[in-house]
Amino acid sequence: MNSTLLVTVILTAITLVLAAFVIAKLIGPRSYNKTKDEPYECGIPTKGTSWMPVSIGFYLFAILFLMFDIETVFLYPWAVAVGTFGKAAIVSIGFFLVVLVFGLAYAWRKGALEWK
Repeated sequence: MNSTLLVTVILTAITLVLAAFVIAKLIGPRSYNKTKDEPYECGIPTKGTSWMPVSIGFYLFAILFLMFDIETVFLYPWAVAVGTFGKAAIVSIGFFLVVLVFGLAYAWRKGALEWK
């Protein structure tokens, strides 16, 4: 890639980001009061501190869900185009599914899918 083009793209990106911040600061609402600084959920004021420890199981379950969900998304284009690629597509998706199943089996064996 041409270095002049790269510099132009980077400068354009920086300019657009800075312009977005400046425009938001200039035309954004400016009403500040004590109520706006209070944390709330669904319109109900919170009780106690908002810094509560959350079980790591929630994060692990969410990451596993995203991982398998995104891998499933990759199956759709393959299913649409499998007829045009023939045996090579079947072998490659077979390998993909084997890795997916091994990952699921590993997570299951480690107890990552159980709520404790």
